[in-house]
Amino acid sequence: MLIFQKQFKNSKERVIIVFEKLDAIEEKYEQINAKLFEPDVVSDIEKYKKLMQEVKHLTPIVEKYRELKKAKKDHEEAKALLDAGGLDKDFREMVVLEMEESGEKQEKAQEELKVLLLPRDPNDDKNVIVEIRGGAGGEESALFAGVLFRMYSMYAETKGWKTEILSQNPTELGGYKEISFMIEGDGAYSRFKFESGVHRVQRVPETESQGRIHTSTVTVAVLPEAQEVDIEINPADLQIDTFRSSGAGGQHINKTESAIRITHIPTGTVVECQDERSQYKNKDKAMKILRSRILETEREKQNSEIAGERRAQVGTGDRSERIRTYNYPQGRVSDHRIGLTLYKLEAVLNGALDELIDALITADTAEKLKADSEE
Repeated sequence: MLIFQKQFKNSKERVIIVFEKLDAIEEKYEQINAKLFEPDVVSDIEKYKKLMQEVKHLTPIVEKYRELKKAKKDHEEAKALLDAGGLDKDFREMVVLEMEESGEKQEKAQEELKVLLLPRDPNDDKNVIVEIRGGAGGEESALFAGVLFRMYSMYAETKGWKTEILSQNPTELGGYKEISFMIEGDGAYSRFKFESGVHRVQRVPETESQGRIHTSTVTVAVLPEAQEVDIEINPADLQIDTFRSSGAGGQHINKTESAIRITHIPTGTVVECQDERSQYKNKDKAMKILRSRILETEREKQNSEIAGERRAQVGTGDRSERIRTYNYPQGRVSDHRIGLTLYKLEAVLNGALDELIDALITADTAEKLKADSEE
């Protein structure tokens, strides 16, 4: 429950509780800033990075709180002048204006703090693993999987993020039956997490001689990268098989058993990787995918047990949920979760995703605020 949303017996009690919590946040912010200059922290890169992340998260809250305190102080001072009386007309008008403006600033700062104080998704700052799989539509679906991979890669490039293919199963026509890739960048998961689900494409395939529009689907799964500290996997629970790579030619193909298949026996999760010539590199990539899949499965279990969490999401993140349609003849993209349609298909497919993603984040925030006010 957000502190600004609670109902109190009187406004004075409400203000006290609000400021007590925000005072504690400001104090923590100052303590962390002081620690950043301590020799043992400066010499410990991991500890320093962790504290810097905390500062990054707290900074907008503290800055907004300080805005609120200043507006409150200005409002109280203006009110005290008016209550004291004895002001000439011009000065009184100026004070009244100051009181009104500072009151508006207080309300604005409080509304913005409601959003800033919403519980953060702990995975938001993580790198992300995206898995795209062809669905209904055969080769046309595989081709669109390639279009989506290009779209996400171009979007990552606009953010200055790095894209690395982890595993792929290409088709002869240039599509993908499936492809898994990692996007490394600060806040990558926070921007990609609403992409999970079924993406539908409506267009005339190049192989269609009569110009008929076909509908195909592609499934996208978005997983926060899981580190070894996030999830512990017992080596005894893994079955690791090696086999010869197969693919579209190349001297190395089928010469050595560098491809890796890892099976996590307790969950039945299977990951294959054969893109690298090195068996070690393939195993490393496969383990990244495996850890992230297992962590995501655990997260989905927890979320399904929390009905309120599900209500406060834009879409469920379910991979079977149809979330978006790309209609080529009409040049439009429609996101079914928030009822948003953009006639900017070409731009979107070239990586201009911010308008869609920003709208999804805004809708998700509104849902969470609504759910919080109902508790």
